[in-house]
Amino acid sequence: MTHITVQPYAKYRLPKMVLKTLAMLFVIQSNSAYSKVETHAPNRTTYHAPYTQELPKIDGVADESVWQLAKWQNLDHRWLGPEYSKADFQGRYKVVWNESKLYLLAEIVDDILIDSHQNPLIQYWDDDTLEIFLDEDFSGGEHQYNHNAFAYHMALDNQAIDIGTNKLAQNYSHHVQSRWLQQSDKLIWELSIDIYQDTYKDVPQNNDQAKNHINKAIELYAGKVMGLMVAYCDNDGSELRENFIGSESAPGKEPDRGWKDAGLFGKLVLVKE
Repeated sequence: MTHITVQPYAKYRLPKMVLKTLAMLFVIQSNSAYSKVETHAPNRTTYHAPYTQELPKIDGVADESVWQLAKWQNLDHRWLGPEYSKADFQGRYKVVWNESKLYLLAEIVDDILIDSHQNPLIQYWDDDTLEIFLDEDFSGGEHQYNHNAFAYHMALDNQAIDIGTNKLAQNYSHHVQSRWLQQSDKLIWELSIDIYQDTYKDVPQNNDQAKNHINKAIELYAGKVMGLMVAYCDNDGSELRENFIGSESAPGKEPDRGWKDAGLFGKLVLVKE
């Protein structure tokens, strides 16, 4: 009978240098695979927002020279509703920034203005509403009942509403200063917006001291990348909005899902020349 001698496993260990090399290759491969994970839908736009030292006055006039530095971005993707005419709706926006805030200017053509819900926390999306979607770190992902991103619904009364972590509508007007004026057939809408991270904590609405103590708006800087999408809910007299039109395409089912999916947002880059 032939006897086979089994050598101890230790004699067949790979040299330490080989093990280190294999470990490094594994880490590189893992990082490469991780970097390929896409958090956003394809064909997102990129908007470069210029820096401003001149702070725009939020009054709906938009006569500051800084607005001339920024480029317009159109709201021309129909997410919900039938075809509409240019007389019924047109929209576009532009953005500038400084260390403490984003400033957004929207120009809206809307032939009928509707704000039929007196309580700002009830059915606010069915009035004429400018909606600002912001993702502080451009991480994408779900944000339905968390603050991975904000979806500020700006009503004609200039209040900012979004869903809080308690799954109920919350008033975030302390985040956004908003004013609009009608000029000819256009609404000129100016907003200044404080930016918060996803660690933002909801506190009682009437506790201003807690709001200021717990949550701090971040400081902005050149080169920062954020998620941004802008939309408009258009109601011409119905119980529900007729149209929902946004700045980004929305592939697949639920084209209006930006209120819970930050992966639809475009890329906002803060630049300083």
